[in-house]
Amino acid sequence: MIRYALTRLALLLLGLFVASALIFTTLRVLPGDVAQLIAGVNSSAAQVAAIRERLGLDQPLPVQYGTWILGVLRGDLGTSQLTGTPVIEEIVEKAQVTIPLGLLSLTIALLIAVPFGVVAAVRRHRVDGSIVSFGAQALAAVPVVWAGMMLVVVFAVWLGWLPAQGFPRAGWDDPAAALRALILPALTIGVVEGAVLLRFVRSATLQALGQDFVRTGAAKGLTKTQSLIRHGLPSVGLSVITVIGLQVAGIIVGAVVIEQLFSLPGIGRMLVADTGNRDLVKVQSELLVLTGFVLIVGFLVDLLHRVIDPRQREGDA
Repeated sequence: MIRYALTRLALLLLGLFVASALIFTTLRVLPGDVAQLIAGVNSSAAQVAAIRERLGLDQPLPVQYGTWILGVLRGDLGTSQLTGTPVIEEIVEKAQVTIPLGLLSLTIALLIAVPFGVVAAVRRHRVDGSIVSFGAQALAAVPVVWAGMMLVVVFAVWLGWLPAQGFPRAGWDDPAAALRALILPALTIGVVEGAVLLRFVRSATLQALGQDFVRTGAAKGLTKTQSLIRHGLPSVGLSVITVIGLQVAGIIVGAVVIEQLFSLPGIGRMLVADTGNRDLVKVQSELLVLTGFVLIVGFLVDLLHRVIDPRQREGDA
């Protein structure tokens, strides 16, 4: 197990290194010049050159990459080229919105996917099971922006129960207001991602229903549902844990879009603004943090899956 964990950790670090190189290279291909943006449209070439030198943009690209990645290894994500603010401070501040939004979205997705996925499998030959399966297929195809707009119309405009946009200035000092501001955005992401996850739960449940222990339970007088609850749910849980690692990436992508739609001051909205402003140091650090978070979740899910399922440890030394 230790050897496996070290191997996966090495792959995680390699993945982060490759991701950092791709992020840095891709951003340098994009058009625009942050030095020109800072200097203004009426600036002279000498002024622009001076800003480029101050920001280190006149250095060769390998030198710029090396400076950035060495700072990351020291825990320094750099400073904003526009404001001079340490990037890590802004990311920590914005994460206070993005992380609760992601956790709430994942919770909603699981509350939708697990019970309804099991129902869709157990009652697949009945009307209600077919309705659940069809509804999941339809919801999974809905663009997250459209889903958000519809929820705003219903719960903010028609019913007036929840705010349509914004986040309280006091932040989590006013937890009730902060939570109310996140309910609609989290519901938007959670419903769409939950519909996707529901199909995986349904598939895993169908596989569990076909196992010998379900048939053995039925021979002992248990119904299929009772056998599934007693013996099949651990197998379904393993599949759900595996898919959660994939769902995290979808939630992060959804958060980038939803934070724009609901005017939430999170990492996703900051990323979009910084990309438009060509604040390359901030953008590359933000992308690396998000990529690292996805890779770390996948790493932890993989280890958890191996700990829970003894069959995967049979070949371990």
